[in-house]
Amino acid sequence: MPHVPRSRRSREEVEAAAPTGAKKVLLAAPRGYCAGVDRAVIAVEKALDHYGAPVYVRKQIVHNAHVVTSLEERGAIFVDEVDEIPEGAVTVFSAHGVSPAVIDEAQERQLQTIDATCPLVNKVHREAVRFAKQDFDILLIGHVGHEEVEGTAGEAPEHIQIVNSPDDVDSVEVRDPERVVWLSQTTLSVDETMETVERLRRRFPALHNPPSDDICYATSNRQGAIREIAPHADLVIVVGSSNSSNSVRLKEVALEYGATRSERVDFAHQVDEAWFEGVSTVGLTSGASVPEVLVQQVLDLLAEYGYADVEPVETATEDILFSMPKELRAALKDSGDSSRQIGGRGEKPQR
Repeated sequence: MPHVPRSRRSREEVEAAAPTGAKKVLLAAPRGYCAGVDRAVIAVEKALDHYGAPVYVRKQIVHNAHVVTSLEERGAIFVDEVDEIPEGAVTVFSAHGVSPAVIDEAQERQLQTIDATCPLVNKVHREAVRFAKQDFDILLIGHVGHEEVEGTAGEAPEHIQIVNSPDDVDSVEVRDPERVVWLSQTTLSVDETMETVERLRRRFPALHNPPSDDICYATSNRQGAIREIAPHADLVIVVGSSNSSNSVRLKEVALEYGATRSERVDFAHQVDEAWFEGVSTVGLTSGASVPEVLVQQVLDLLAEYGYADVEPVETATEDILFSMPKELRAALKDSGDSSRQIGGRGEKPQR
């Protein structure tokens, strides 16, 4: 996203508009990269190292402008569909997953595919296939047009209906109310998803639950941290891109749980100092596809304007690691490359 120049307020101007007394930042933990995102980004980086540029990626590998631009600079080429990719080229499927139809088309073009789908998204795919084989109607709670939803729905299109929001529940029709199950996109608001489920259950009392929670641990944990921070924050800043579902949800959750104001930015230069007027406490978090460097840049900017006291608010610990995609592991093993075979957070981000 280009930097749009604007007149910036000085620290003195900001301090004059701020309330008297101490100013501080409540820094959410966990925040930023989850294991699935880390794995997907490393997969593209290692594919570039191993095969050389270009490496093609169907859709954005993760929903973050900085990550996509950085990989493009290294030689990754992002496309919307596989028919834009030269036959036989090295191709990475994004962390959001793809439908069987996309896999078939890639095979027809003889692409060398690396499937970087998050293992937690793959879990939902497997659930969809299993319930479809049992002839259930599957109500997939998720946002129409999101890559993850398209990929999951493509596993069993004749069995799956997408429920975009609680307001869509009344229009749902099923063949047998006794054989209905709900699944969900992994990056939704926990609260909104459960509201949708409860409305569905009122219509279909026999509604089956998935065998485990579909909303991923990272989404739940990041929302949990911001729920803790929001009641104490005059302003919450969420670092994350506009097409990142979980980042957008964090902004909404902050407002729902008591933050006076909530704003989302991709980069520190998009923070508007006018937001600091009357603000003693700033909450700060980032979506699951956001590298920590972008959060640190916002912290540096906040410190320039007097918000140098940073208090971590840790509500969960994450140490999940995922193996690299099997196709990439095999290629690296054959070449003798034993470096970084896993992705995920092995330690907490530091400030």
